[in-house]
Amino acid sequence: MSIAPHSAQDLSGAKWRSSSYSGGNNECLELAHEVPAFAPVRDSKDPSGPVIPFGRAAWGAFVSHLG
Repeated sequence: MSIAPHSAQDLSGAKWRSSSYSGGNNECLELAHEVPAFAPVRDSKDPSGPVIPFGRAAWGAFVSHLG
């Protein structure tokens, strides 16, 4: 059985936001908003590094669990 790779989405124009709790010191995760298919997350210390594409439902459950 083969697994089809996920299609890459161009995130070059994405608007990345970090948590207001980070204090602006670039030591947190950033989330790209306005991406309908998934919730892309990256490390604020390495903005050109890898992006983890969480499903919207999974990211919502994670955030709900934190609150």
